Amino acid sequence: MKTVRTPAVAGTFYPAPANELRTMVRKLLKETNTSEPSVPKAIIAPHAGYVYSGPIAASVYARLTPARDTIKKVVLLGPSHRVPLEGLAASSMTSFATPLGEIPVDKQAIDEILSLPQVTVLDQAHANEHSLEVQLPFLQEVLGDFKLIPLVVGDASPEQVGEVLEKLWGGEETLIVISSDLSHYRDYEKAQQMDKLTSIAIENLRPEDIYHEQACGRYPVNGLLQVARTRGLSAKTVDLRNSGDTAGTKDQVVGYGAYAFN
Repeated sequence: MKTVRTPAVAGTFYPAPANELRTMVRKLLKETNTSEPSVPKAIIAPHAGYVYSGPIAASVYARLTPARDTIKKVVLLGPSHRVPLEGLAASSMTSFATPLGEIPVDKQAIDEILSLPQVTVLDQAHANEHSLEVQLPFLQEVLGDFKLIPLVVGDASPEQVGEVLEKLWGGEETLIVISSDLSHYRDYEKAQQMDKLTSIAIENLRPEDIYHEQACGRYPVNGLLQVARTRGLSAKTVDLRNSGDTAGTKDQVVGYGAYAFN
C-alpha cells in the first residue's frame, strides 16, 4: 500500500507553489560560487527557512551537481525538534513528498537497519519535522531520481549513529546528508565565535568538542564525524554565516554552516 509523508512546512520554511519553489532553489544554486570538482561523500547543511539559511545550504548542494546520474540513494539524518525520542526514528511511509514531487523511500535499506536496537519506526517523529523536509527540494533539484533513507535522530551516541551510517554507507551511489543549524539566539559576535569553534571541531573530526548549544543537530553530526575519522575522510567548511548575514537582525541570530566530506 502506498503511503506518503506530506509536506509540513511548505508555505512557511519555503514556497508552497512548485514553480516558485523551483525558481527559488535554482536561483540559490546559481548564485553560489563553486569551482570544486570533487563530489562529497557526505555533507552537513542547515535547515532553517530558505530566506535565512538557503544560500548557505545551496553552497554545498551545488557541489553535488556533477553526480546527478551517479547518486541514487540519500541517507538523510536530522534532529528531532518536536518529538522526544531515544535513538533513531525511521519512517513506514513509502514516499516523502514536496511541492516538486514524491521521493521513494528505500524500504529495503530501512529493513536492514531495523535490526539495530537503536533504530525504530516512529512516523510521529517525521510528521511535522522540518529538519529533513527542507533538504528535499535541494536534493530533488540537484540529483533528479533517487531513493531516500530518512532518519530523525533523538538522544543517541556518536557510536549509535555511526553504526547506522556504516551499515548504509555504500559506494559512490550513496550520499550522506546531515541536517543541522549551529548556535541559536546569541548576539552576532558571540554567534560568530561559537560557530567558528564548531567549524574547527568539524574540520578536525572531533565530535567530543561539539556540545548541544553549538549545534541543534549535534547527535547526527557527531555520528558522522566519528565515521569520517574512522574512514579517513577530510572535512571542509564550504560556507559559514548566520541569520544576521542573510535576512535577520543581529541582536539574536542563528548560525548556519555548510560542510563537505571527501
